[in-house]
Amino acid sequence: MGKNTTVAVPKKKVNWKIYLKRYWQLYALIALPLIYLFIFRYMPMKNILIAFKEYKLNMKLGDMPWASNHGMKYFIKAFQTPDFIKALRNTLMLNLLDLIAGFPAPIIFALILNELCFKRFKKVVQTIAYMPHFLSWVIIYSLSLQLFAPNGGFISELIKASGHEAIPFLGEAKHWVATYVGMGVWQNFGWGSIIYLAAIAGINTELYEAASVDGAGRFKKMWHITLPGIKPTIVVLLIMNLGGIIGGGFERPFAMANPAVMNVAEVIATFVYKVGIKGLKFSLTTAVGLFQSVVGLFFLLTANWISRKLGERGIW
Repeated sequence: MGKNTTVAVPKKKVNWKIYLKRYWQLYALIALPLIYLFIFRYMPMKNILIAFKEYKLNMKLGDMPWASNHGMKYFIKAFQTPDFIKALRNTLMLNLLDLIAGFPAPIIFALILNELCFKRFKKVVQTIAYMPHFLSWVIIYSLSLQLFAPNGGFISELIKASGHEAIPFLGEAKHWVATYVGMGVWQNFGWGSIIYLAAIAGINTELYEAASVDGAGRFKKMWHITLPGIKPTIVVLLIMNLGGIIGGGFERPFAMANPAVMNVAEVIATFVYKVGIKGLKFSLTTAVGLFQSVVGLFFLLTANWISRKLGERGIW
């Protein structure tokens, strides 16, 4: 009788029918996105088998013969192709530079906007910063030509007028990389700041009032209240960006590339387009795409695991 006894409380079974009846509106709202994901994301995954088979245009997927080397022929061939190695190197380099230069930019911009007192001026600045996000890369490249072309470009003419030689922004590898990264930051920093501004809006204002009473200035408030308040958001977005370190879109490198800088402008997306779609080597480029997805997933899982080990929430 003197011993402590614990009574196990039986868990109530969740009746999904009751939840479905009670919250059917929410399930109806989520049904369409789930159907979209299933049809356009999961059903096409069966075509991953093309990476392990000898693709024949006139044959069904199940009837195609398996590739040699236990289906690994095209993975081996990809790493024996100099153009793929170059594209892989350029993809990693450009995405890493994008992460270094582009990831802090919206955070800094959001912190600056948060400190502006004049609401009208703040809205004007926000609108101007958001606008480049809605421009296609074809238009942005046309603007860069008007600005950076060696002959007739606005920036190039200003440099010439100051007595210096024009810088080949779009015609030399190192200058093209700087221009490529800079234009990417310019297009995305305003739009990317929206989620940080939303996170800042969720910080308890009483913390700022208490800091003001203690004599803290704007910089100390930002450093000790605002940044810690948006830290979980920063971590989640950093993990998601690391997951795409080997990915990247097609439009930007394709639009900004030119024959003079193809040594640094060729990325995996443009390689797949040229070799797979134009060259009709579907098995090879499917293998490349599968490799790209697996490596991206590895980076995502690793970054999430590290964040959890460091005490952050992570994505899940």
